[in-house]
Amino acid sequence: MKSPSSAPADVRIPFIDLRAQYRALKPEIDEAVGRVLESGSFVLGEPVERFERAFAAYVGVKEAVCVSSGTAALQVALMAIGLEPGDEVIIPANTFFATAEAVLWAGGRPVLVDVREEDANIDPVAIAGAITPRTRGIVPVHLYGQMADLGPILEIAARRGLFVLEDACQAHGAASGERRAGSVGRAGAFSFYPGKNLGAYGEAGAVVTDDPEIGRRARMLRDHGQRRKYDHVVLGHNFRLEALQGAVLDVKLRHLEGWNEARRAVARTYERALAGLPVTVLPELPGRRHVRHLLVVRSAARDRLQESLGRMGIETLIHYPVPLHLQPALAFLGGREGDHPVAERLAREILSLPIHPEMAEDTVLRVADAIADFHRQAAPGGVA
Repeated sequence: MKSPSSAPADVRIPFIDLRAQYRALKPEIDEAVGRVLESGSFVLGEPVERFERAFAAYVGVKEAVCVSSGTAALQVALMAIGLEPGDEVIIPANTFFATAEAVLWAGGRPVLVDVREEDANIDPVAIAGAITPRTRGIVPVHLYGQMADLGPILEIAARRGLFVLEDACQAHGAASGERRAGSVGRAGAFSFYPGKNLGAYGEAGAVVTDDPEIGRRARMLRDHGQRRKYDHVVLGHNFRLEALQGAVLDVKLRHLEGWNEARRAVARTYERALAGLPVTVLPELPGRRHVRHLLVVRSAARDRLQESLGRMGIETLIHYPVPLHLQPALAFLGGREGDHPVAERLAREILSLPIHPEMAEDTVLRVADAIADFHRQAAPGGVA
């Protein structure tokens, strides 16, 4: 993630406003946190178990296993599935670094493939061309709040005997047809980082699955490989979730559907207001429910546009400015510029605009007006 655009100290339009969300929920949150403090039990326990049950029901799976972050969720899911050293796992080049990082820490080797222009998600055609005898699985990322095209991915996986692990860290409540993100593959991984559609007040994540064996292994792996206290049967990690985060998430889950609909309404306002300008809002594709974790536009003048918006006090981000195959930490994979041209074009053109459920329509229109002003000034005779 690139640093926020330069803006005055008193940013007039923040990228996200978590304080407004807290103010709306303050009585519920304070009561839930108070119960945990009074209990004196702060790691895992009943608040986490209660949220796990509620979140599994929301996603439409049998089990949710809470862990300490979305990155931990990806790693634990891969380990619980049974990834072995040297196994190849196909992932998109346009995603956050954690997708590749989790594969590596789980002992596998990420194989990067290009993404599609229309939704910036992994390209099933590229997946088919990247399979080798060492390929074990595929991790499609439901980027920006919209599910990847899982139909052909599942067909490829079934034909070649591969697992599909959904990276749903940006897709809480997203759907394709009647299936919600996380409920389609062998397992799914979610992040509850504070800025997510469903965010904790710190780091948190979850593995979701219909496979009881994956659930069982995930519970051991998050807790030092314990089957029961002091009975360590596998080498695990300390990926336990704090009870405070479970309590907060349990409260916030009740509001997620309303927040997602509010985000979708903000996105529709952006689409109307930006129509006719030389920027393109990444669209919601037919048959999908895009929950608009991010409002991403493409602009040929992205860097200058971001600077202009920053000068006007509008905070923006870039998700993501460097594709995985060009990241220094992954240079050992042998990636070079030109390997994944769509991901590289996106890295040059994408810009994430402010969006959150509490964002008023007139605020969206102010952002759109600022974008329109930039392009008017950039036209022949302008000064941008």
